[in-house]
Amino acid sequence: MTQHIWPEQLVAYQSSPVFTEASVPVRLQKAHDTKAGTWAKLIVQTGALTFVIEETGATQHVAAGSVALIFPQQLHHVEISEPVTFYLEFYRVPD
Repeated sequence: MTQHIWPEQLVAYQSSPVFTEASVPVRLQKAHDTKAGTWAKLIVQTGALTFVIEETGATQHVAAGSVALIFPQQLHHVEISEPVTFYLEFYRVPD
C-alpha cells in the first residue's frame, strides 16, 4: 500500500460547488482520480457519505465537520446513502 503524505506547503487554488445527494455528479460516484500534482479535501458540511479508495477498497465514513484527503492520481469514489452537502477544495505545490 502506498504511504501518502500531505505536504505542508500546499496552497488551495480552486473549490467545487456545494453538492447534495440530488446534485452530486455521477462521475464522482464512479472511480476517478485527481491529476498529477493535485491534492484535494472532500469536506462534508451536513449529513455523511462514504469515501472509497479503489486501490485498497478502504472506506472512510465522512460525517459533517469531517474531511477526507485525496492524493494525486489516487483512484476513488463517493457513495451517497443519505442526505448530504459537501464540496471539494483543490491544492497544489506553489510555483
